[in-house]
Amino acid sequence: MDTRPPYDLLGVGIGPFNLSLAALADRVDGLRALFCDAKPEFRWHPGMLVEGARMQVPFLADLVSLVDPTNPWSFLNYLREQDRLFPFYFSERFQLPRREYDHYCRWAAERLASCRFATQVTAVAWADGAFTATLRTAGAEQQVRARNLVLGVGTEPVRPQAFDALADHPAVWHSGEYLERRAGLDRARDITVVGSGQSGAEVFLDLLRTRAGDGTRLRWLTRTRAIAPMEYSKLGLEHFTPDYTRYFHTLPGEVRDRLVAEQWQLHKAASAETLAEIHDLLYERTIGRPPTATGAEIAPGTEVTLALPGPCGGLELRCLHSDSGAPRLVRTDAVVLATGYRAVRPAALEPLAELIDWDEQGRYRVGLDHRVATRPELTGGLYVQNAELHTHGVGTPDLGLGAHRAAVILNALCGRTVHRLPARTAWTSFAPSALPAQSAAFSEEWNRAPATSC
Repeated sequence: MDTRPPYDLLGVGIGPFNLSLAALADRVDGLRALFCDAKPEFRWHPGMLVEGARMQVPFLADLVSLVDPTNPWSFLNYLREQDRLFPFYFSERFQLPRREYDHYCRWAAERLASCRFATQVTAVAWADGAFTATLRTAGAEQQVRARNLVLGVGTEPVRPQAFDALADHPAVWHSGEYLERRAGLDRARDITVVGSGQSGAEVFLDLLRTRAGDGTRLRWLTRTRAIAPMEYSKLGLEHFTPDYTRYFHTLPGEVRDRLVAEQWQLHKAASAETLAEIHDLLYERTIGRPPTATGAEIAPGTEVTLALPGPCGGLELRCLHSDSGAPRLVRTDAVVLATGYRAVRPAALEPLAELIDWDEQGRYRVGLDHRVATRPELTGGLYVQNAELHTHGVGTPDLGLGAHRAAVILNALCGRTVHRLPARTAWTSFAPSALPAQSAAFSEEWNRAPATSC
């Protein structure tokens, strides 16, 4: 047992969001923080660091800049340390290569003294006014205590239920493993990508580039009715501001759930730039040839209802067209599932499960400050990062809100304003304007009076 005073903050998991919290906490005098991750080093979606792939957010969505641009863990300071400021300046690109964002985060993670890798948090309990966490490093265990706990364990890949019969099939895997397993597609002559988000678009684009002209048939299926670009207008992007988060949090739970499903084009679609590159490649393939000679098929509105091993080898996908209801049988050699990710409840949290106030669907009830509702006897702060889509809206997984959320959590657990945050961040007024004091009488008169012209 660590006999020192409890840490002020223990972070479980070191992805971009807890790394942002570590970077902002690094400049708080007197704050003792520890962040642990079972992985040997920081890695950010390594299976999708495809050559040429770019971030969907500007470089200012780094670990700290939108809260504290003077912080030494900013992306611009990283460029300075790497002697890359002038090359970045001349590149005139607001969005970073994915590989550079991964390297930037690794640069910070390796230098932050509070970050400890190859250290798994196996269990967390509450006793004697503090969280007690069991840490395992190289087979050895130790226990540490902390007043506050922040879960940043990330998300896990989603495999649709239709593919249960192929759970261990070597030719069916998630896009999160794409780069590691791409070589396994070399013998496949028919490849199907399922899912129309950014990952699906990037996988399909990479296959178009690398398998062009070798006779391989490529197919892109998605149950959404259109291959639609992500909403990227300036006012549309205001859904990724703290203003919208605060508004969304005030809505009834059933309204929030409905909105998240309806707003898929804000956070689950592909970038218009990636879709344009796909179109350009297909156009190039058909110069002097029939339009059908691309060797590729894009089929929206097509849901895979059942996937099975084929009777003569390969795979069979039983599909349904959403508009016509027409069934379709697809035979293919390999499937890449670009079917997204979902939040997970870490096994280490099980000793605390009875002390957490779960909602009707077994999800965290999360306050505006990202603190999880718990029973009164758990007096420490339990916070979550990227597990509150249902309470905080589409900005939850967005890197652009990462630094702001980290600052909100830091202010809350410190009990003071460590980082000053803006009161207004959007031009849009998401909530209805407040009515005047005589609103009750006005509403009664409004409902009684017939409509009149001005």
